[in-house]
Amino acid sequence: MWKMSRKAMLVLLSSLMLLITACGSGSGETIKADGQGDSGELKKVVLRLKWIHQAQFAGFYTAVEKGYYKDAGLDVEIRPGGSDFPSVQMVASGSEEFGVTGADQIIIAREKGVPVKAVSTIYRKTPFVMFALKESGISTMEDLVGQKVGIKLGGNEELTFRAMEKSAGIETSQIEEMPIKYDLSPLLTGQVKAWPGYVINEVLAVQEQGKEVNIIDPNDYGINFYADTLFTTESVIEKDPELVKSFVQASMKGWDYALKNPEEAAEFGLKYGDKLDLEHEVAMMKASIPLLEPEKLPLGSTEEEAWGTLQKSLVELGFVKKEQDLKSLFTNEYLE
Repeated sequence: MWKMSRKAMLVLLSSLMLLITACGSGSGETIKADGQGDSGELKKVVLRLKWIHQAQFAGFYTAVEKGYYKDAGLDVEIRPGGSDFPSVQMVASGSEEFGVTGADQIIIAREKGVPVKAVSTIYRKTPFVMFALKESGISTMEDLVGQKVGIKLGGNEELTFRAMEKSAGIETSQIEEMPIKYDLSPLLTGQVKAWPGYVINEVLAVQEQGKEVNIIDPNDYGINFYADTLFTTESVIEKDPELVKSFVQASMKGWDYALKNPEEAAEFGLKYGDKLDLEHEVAMMKASIPLLEPEKLPLGSTEEEAWGTLQKSLVELGFVKKEQDLKSLFTNEYLE
């Protein structure tokens, strides 16, 4: 009787051990199947913009909203930029992975020893122009001689204006300059005769108030500097080149979609800026299209000759003291 009970007990214990093992194994498989392990997690990435949220950055919003970043294994947070949050400094600090800035700022930063590098050029044709109210009769750089003109000091706006002056053979002393910021009142009230701005933004804002304008295009003076560029740091590139490739290609996919669907892309931006006007954002996106794909080159591609021209102008106009190795400034490696 004792022997039988002992045998039954051993059988029971063996059965219990098998059951516990099976349950443990099944639990592990369930976690793996549900994607809760490390391999299933999206990689968090921060993109710092050049300026506040608006259709100027629609391709990045599109990459989020259409799921292109997620498909690439990325969870991307897009943060606004501006004077309080300069993208180069934010990304160079190591707290953020990618940023958007003017191409000139990449060169200026490199001269200061900041190891940033452009990985894609968004606005390959500059959106910057000088413009005046049509009623002023001003339509060329030469017309600005002897006039009071608004100037944004620092950054690519001043660089482009100085280059236009030089091309037109105008001395800085021949124009009365008035430092301005963002309020268009001095132009609208006649305090100044011409204004620096983006053809995709400030020009539209004035036209939306029922005013006709004359545009002084830097391209008419042989000036076309790359504007918005997507960049990261050399340390990010060295540490995780696959991350850079995934982010760049997903971003370009977003921009490609935005070019083909400007109204939808502009509407995506409304989720990021609560004070944006859809009509203005759509107009901004449509005005951007010819600036994003001049000469139908591959979207986002960047050319050494253009960087060389930009850098030469920076040196000649005193924005930097010496030239940097061009290959240190940009790469097309991560574009499809």
